[in-house]
Amino acid sequence: MIHTDFSSATMLLPGQSLRVALDAGTALMVLEGRVRVISPPSWVGETAFSVKNVFEEGEAHVAERGGWVEVDALAPALICGLPQPASGTALRPSPVTRLLRLLLA
Repeated sequence: MIHTDFSSATMLLPGQSLRVALDAGTALMVLEGRVRVISPPSWVGETAFSVKNVFEEGEAHVAERGGWVEVDALAPALICGLPQPASGTALRPSPVTRLLRLLLA
């Protein structure tokens, strides 16, 4: 599955994967179950790598930078995206601008 907005809860069965575009600062909350979150690829020299972390019920992954994140269910899981806190002066980019930034990152 590929999502770009999942503010409502999403249920995943063991073995299912979800790919979602997250803005920097957005949190991914595990409401139930256990998931593995694979961050967008990063480069060190000429080597690409992705960080993989396991999150249990009640834990949250906060995206340090924007990009496509993969969520793998290790057990039946219920997850929800929490938007980044709004700053008082910044305007939220349009969905098209946001998608272009994520695709070009």
